[in-house]
This record gives sequence, C-alpha cells and structure tokens, in this order.
Amino acid sequence: MASISSLGIGSGVLTSDLVDQLVAAERAPTEERLTQKTEQTQSLISAYGKLRSAITELRLPMRQLSAPDNLKAFSASSSNEEISVSVDSTKASRGTYSVEVTSLAGAQALASRDVFADRDATSVGQGRLTLNVGDKTTNITIDSSNDTLQGLANAINDSDAGVSAGVIDTGDGFQLVLSADETGTANAVSISVADDSVGTGTDNQGLSRFAFNSGMDADSGLRETIAATDAVMEINGVEITRATNSFENVIDGLTFDLTATGSSVIKVQQDLGAVTDRVQGFVDKFNALQSTIDSLAGFNAEAGVGSLLTGDSTVRSIQNQLRQVLTRVVPGLENSAVRSLADVGITTNFETGGLEFDRARFEEQLKANPDDVTALFAEQGRTTDSQVEFVRSGLNTEPGKYDINISRAATQGTLVAGSALADGIVIDDSNDELTFKVNGETSVSVQLTQQTYGSAQELVDEIQSQLNSNNALNAAGTSVQVELDGSGNLRFTSADYGDESAVSLESAENSAVFGLDSATETAGVDVAGTIGGRAAEGDGQVLFLGNGNGGASGLQVRILGDETGARGSITFVEGVAERTVDLVSSFVGADGAIESRTESLNRDLEQIQASQARLEERIAAYRERLVSQFTAADSLISQLNSTQDYVSQQLAALAPQNNRDN
Repeated sequence: MASISSLGIGSGVLTSDLVDQLVAAERAPTEERLTQKTEQTQSLISAYGKLRSAITELRLPMRQLSAPDNLKAFSASSSNEEISVSVDSTKASRGTYSVEVTSLAGAQALASRDVFADRDATSVGQGRLTLNVGDKTTNITIDSSNDTLQGLANAINDSDAGVSAGVIDTGDGFQLVLSADETGTANAVSISVADDSVGTGTDNQGLSRFAFNSGMDADSGLRETIAATDAVMEINGVEITRATNSFENVIDGLTFDLTATGSSVIKVQQDLGAVTDRVQGFVDKFNALQSTIDSLAGFNAEAGVGSLLTGDSTVRSIQNQLRQVLTRVVPGLENSAVRSLADVGITTNFETGGLEFDRARFEEQLKANPDDVTALFAEQGRTTDSQVEFVRSGLNTEPGKYDINISRAATQGTLVAGSALADGIVIDDSNDELTFKVNGETSVSVQLTQQTYGSAQELVDEIQSQLNSNNALNAAGTSVQVELDGSGNLRFTSADYGDESAVSLESAENSAVFGLDSATETAGVDVAGTIGGRAAEGDGQVLFLGNGNGGASGLQVRILGDETGARGSITFVEGVAERTVDLVSSFVGADGAIESRTESLNRDLEQIQASQARLEERIAAYRERLVSQFTAADSLISQLNSTQDYVSQQLAALAPQNNRDN
C-alpha cells in the first residue's frame, strides 16, 4: 500500500489533505456528541459533589443537637478570681454556692541537717534507703558508685519514687534538699535506712542522717522545711478536703481551681444563649443547603430557564424527606407543650424554602419546657418508673412505647466478715495491712493508721478513708464501701454491679481481729428481664436488646433498685436532630442516593470513554481504507495519464507522415 505522503502524485487531486478533511467530517458528529455528553456528565458529577458537601455540612450541627447534654448548657461564675470555677454542662445544674477556702494544698519539703564540704567527693555513707510516698515504696542502694551528696540526689531522682532531690550551695557547704512531687498530706515522705555502713540506721550517722518520719527525734535525720498540706474549703458550710488545689465533681459538673484562700459566691445558671447558638448553626447550615439546591436545581420562571439538576428525582427526594422531618409533629410528643420545630420558633419560608428562626421564642420555650425541647431535637426515653433510666438507643430502634419486666435485679459483690468487729481494737505493725481483690482484677492494699480505736465504727471509718484514697481503686474507676451489718460484722461492697462485681480478701495480718478469717464472699449478678416482651441481655444494671428484636432493637435501660416484676414502660422519642442525622447519613453514605447517582454517572463516563476509544478505532480504519482506495485510484489515474501521454505522442508522430503522404 502506498504511503499517504505519495497521494496526489498521479492525479494531483486525491491528496492527503483530502483524506484529512474526509476523516474529520466522519469524526465530527460522533465526537461532538461524545464531548457534549462528557461535559454534561462531568458537570452533573460536580453538581452532586456540591450537593453532597452542603448536605454533609448539615450533619455536624444536627449531631450536636442530637445529644441531650448539648441542650443543657450551663455557665458558672465566681465572685473571686482566685477561686475559679469551670463547668461541664453535661452534668451541671442551676444553683448558688457559698465557698470559703481555708487552706491550700502544698508539697512537703525536707533538707539535710548536716552541711557537706564537697558535693562530689565527701562520703555520705553506704546502705539502703527506703522511700515511702503515699502508697508507693521505693528502695535505693547507695554504694561506692554513688557515695556522695550528688550521687545520692541522682539516685533518688532516677528512682521515680515520687520525690525530687537537689543539692544547694549554702556558701558554707552543701546540703541535700527533697520535695514531694505531689501536694497533700497523703503524699508526705518517710525515709528509713537499713544496712548503714556507718553505725546503725537510726543513730544519725552515715546514711541515717537522711532518714525521716514524723515521729523521729527533732534533732535526727532530715528536717522538714515545709509541711505537706491539704486544700480545705467549705461549700455552704460543708468542709471538703483534697490533696490538690483542684476540686473536681464535689458538685456535679463543677471544677474548682484554687490559687489563694478566701471566700467566693459561685453561681451556676443555664446558658440559654449557648443552646440557641447551636440551633442557629443548624438553621444557617440548612439555609446554605437550600441555597445550594436552588443554584443547582432551581428554575428561572421569567427567563424560562432551568438549572443543571432542575427536575432531578434525587434532589426532589432529598428535599421532600428533609421537609417531612422538619415540619412534622415528633412521634411521642403529640400531647406535649412542644411538638414541632414551629413551636420553638423555627418556621419555613415557603417562598425561599429556607428556615426562619425566632431566637426569643426558642429561649422562652427552652426555659419553660426544657424536657420537651430536648426531646424535640435529641433522642429521649421517657420512663414511667423513676428507677428505670434510659441509657441509649440503637440504629434500628423505632419510636414507640415498650413495657419493661424484670425477672432478676442486678446485685453487687460483697465480702462479709464471719464475726463481729469489737470495740477498742489496737492497730499496730502486726495487723495494719489488708489486701483485697476487687472485681476480679484490681489488687487493693490498705495500711491502717496505728492506734487504738475506741469503737468499731472508728475503725470502719479508718478503713473507708484508706479505701477512698487508694490509687489502685481510683485508677480502676471504682470504689468499695465498708460498713457494719446488722450483726456488727464488717461488710465490704463493690460499687459495681453484675457478674464481674466481687470483693475478696487476698491477705491480712491477723485477719481474725477483723473477723475476716471466716469471711463469706458473694459475687454480683447481672440484671435480667424483658423489653417490649422480648428477652433482653444484662450487663450490670443495664438491660438491653440486640438487633433483630423488633422496634426496640438496640434499646438500653438502667434498672435501679431491687424490685422485680413489671417496671412500667419506656417511650422512645426520636427527635428532629437525631432523625436528620440518620437521613443525612443515608443520603451521603456508601449506599445513599447521592453515592448511587454519582456511581451511575461515573459508569456513564466509562462508557463514553469506551465509545471514544471505539470511535478512534473506527476512524483509524476509515482513514486506512481511504488511503488504500485513494492510492489505488491515484495509481490507476497515473496509468491512464501515462497511456494518454503515449497515445498523444503516437498521434503526434503520425501527423507529419500523414502530411507528407498528402
């Protein structure tokens, strides 16, 4: 086949330019159609992307309003800036409190009595130091490698004992100084010495010069330069003590931070403006969504021109579903003071499709009917039994009323002594340590103050005090209550409920003193019963239904008290915000309408690209065919031209001969 570059040589007409023109003419209609379809499809994908973004923006403010705690904002103020207060709106409530701070928490500080000639050369003695800080015990060995004042300080700092050490230059020599890392009397330091290389551990020679406890001779060991102190304040005349200057949850939802002693008046008030701002955020985002929809799917009646998504079924469906949720009477609130958004000042502008918000009307209703306004936006479970609490719903929980019946109440694990606790018990180093296992996983050791307890109740109070301040219990987020039962026996009760709740005795010095040598352990049990007539599962005091249990699927309630049988009912109300969050998630989720439409458009793009590829293949074949045909035609024309030239030459050669013959 001849090259396209040779076209036209024979004819001067069938040139490569003519091939290009014919190919372009063949390509143009299909290519223009595919280009227009590509641009339209890409524009639709972009439009759905803008719609998805605007709808997603609506989810955040509605998610905030779907949490009941966000509709109970509170603010707190203090008349004394040195007694500051912060508030957790999820736990606080209105109130006014008189606060008097009489003492701040401070960390203990100690210093060596002796002054040493050199920090890095003078020997301080060798042996073992035992540091007790709170319930933490640390052993430190001093040998030839660290037998100096600085070596001792470094060893203490490296031990992580809860104490910081340093060496100061007094001008006349060097002294060791220690300070507890944490404030409060519970973190006071005591130091004992053993295996002292110089004298004994108590003769104020060698390492014993660094011993300390509150009962030591005033001239022995380290001296206390600053005593450990607790923070003490009175709230409405009730004294509270803490090891730090931060008091958390003394009053639900309030945290006090103290920087000086003095008095203050604390006021906690509902912050209506904060809640109103959250609702305003929802209104603004909805109106922004409506504006986006107008720009993408609106119709200009005067110009008779529609927009890219005008008449789009997906957009209409989204608008209709949102409008239905935002204008309906919330199921379960039909007989309430607040039933719909219109009742709290949120109405629809039927000309624009947007929302209008009467802030004053909303704050009025929030103040007068806080429970109904909360249910209007957030999910809520309304129980007829005061000892049944709504915990949460599930994704499949449907609004409605569900009866509750309890076949077994949850209980706490207990440990009960086998004999009564006597009065006048002497606690000394032979019986001052008790170790318990709580909830099967937390080991709790308490060390009782050595003294004579005049009554059994005094000893109970001491045990309770030690349990309340126990770090292991606090870290585990639980507690143990101790009391005397009707027979005067010690009873230890875990704060938790359910199968995992338990208290057992691991070890005790002279356990018979406490009646614990023949104690009885009783494990707790989970609650059991039905919700809406379906058998529910128990977890401590929480009764819940898994998926596949009808309308109540996912519903969780907390059952307080020990009553069994019918416990009334719970009415689940799914507020506007909660329902809107679910709707938005369904719109923009993996299986949502927008995602489905976008995937369909992307498939259209792939088909267009495939059509474009087929067009290129067809055009290439067409060009090839034209070139082949033009080449053949050009060759034929060239041959005909050659024949014509030959004939013309022959005729021209015959002409003179004919003339001579004539």
